[in-house]
Amino acid sequence: MKSALFILLAASLVSAAETPKPKPKPEFQYKSAGIEVSIPTADEPRVAAFNAATVKAAAKYLDDGAVSWVREKSCINCHTTGPYLTERPALIPLLGQANEEIVADFIDFVPKEVKEVKETATKSGHKHYPAAFTSVWRSLGLAEWDKHVTGKTSEHTEKSLRDMFERQSAAGAFVSHGEVEIPHITTDFELSLQAARAITAAPGWLSGLKDEKLAAKIAKLKAWLRQPVLKNDFDRVLRLQLAHYMPDLVPPAERDAALTLLSSKQHADGGWSTRDFSALNDWHFEISDYVRDLITNLPDAAKPESDAYMTALAIVLMRQSDIPATDKRIQRGIAWLKQEQRVSGRWWMQSLYRGNYHYITYIATCEALKALALCGEIK
Repeated sequence: MKSALFILLAASLVSAAETPKPKPKPEFQYKSAGIEVSIPTADEPRVAAFNAATVKAAAKYLDDGAVSWVREKSCINCHTTGPYLTERPALIPLLGQANEEIVADFIDFVPKEVKEVKETATKSGHKHYPAAFTSVWRSLGLAEWDKHVTGKTSEHTEKSLRDMFERQSAAGAFVSHGEVEIPHITTDFELSLQAARAITAAPGWLSGLKDEKLAAKIAKLKAWLRQPVLKNDFDRVLRLQLAHYMPDLVPPAERDAALTLLSSKQHADGGWSTRDFSALNDWHFEISDYVRDLITNLPDAAKPESDAYMTALAIVLMRQSDIPATDKRIQRGIAWLKQEQRVSGRWWMQSLYRGNYHYITYIATCEALKALALCGEIK
């Protein structure tokens, strides 16, 4: 009897040891020497008024977050350094010089030699090419830097774009894999759209391309983008952004339908909600139980409230579609954004991925500044 009890006790101890313990809540969103950025929270006070000082605070938040990530981490990501280098260079005339540590870090991640990349698969059998996310973000960030800072496509940007196309699927798309912040690069269309943006941003690169093999890959990407498999309404309204970068790929009737869809989802308070644009299971080819529980247990799960990312993106999409900034829909969205900025300079948003660091707040802040700049609201 004693030996049986001992075996049962030992087994229970092993089981307990194998059960993962909940991770402690982080103290800082970003932390490095001289930089401490607190975790974003919903109860952070809002600004008394949106003005030059609050814009400066937002710019500092973006700079601090990106610099901290570069100094403390070893990756290019879609939630901090990726958004920083894709959006911050265009804002240099309004916010001042972007931090060059970020572009130097991106350059360090460009492979010394472009090699063939073989397709792989997840445990569930989902086929994709390794580092597709990283190659797209790296290429887009470097291309935007060249566009707004150097004025010409650099050798490292050229090499990065070539490496990116080594990770293109046979169908022509760039395939999403692994869970990331909803809605940032969760579908194949969104990731492929960012790749398309990269090749159009690189100054003179596309028009001067003479490599027939690479040109064929670009033609394949365009063919896929003309008639992609759209996962949700988020993909459908993103067709407006594709029309901005590659107008010939989106018929006028489709643009009009996308604008109608986007307008129909504006809330009474003037904002938009990311979660209105997709059923939970349609964000990604695979949704973990953790993410599903996180989203379905949010206080506003039944009727999602407006959020900063989707409100800003809706404004960006309309401005890129030549809707004037004076349009009532845009003006209501601007008013919502201005009143929702927090005293740290950030625009708070609940993470729909892990619910701890709330990196979507960083993404939302990038997008909010872009939206306000496109409307002439940043002086």
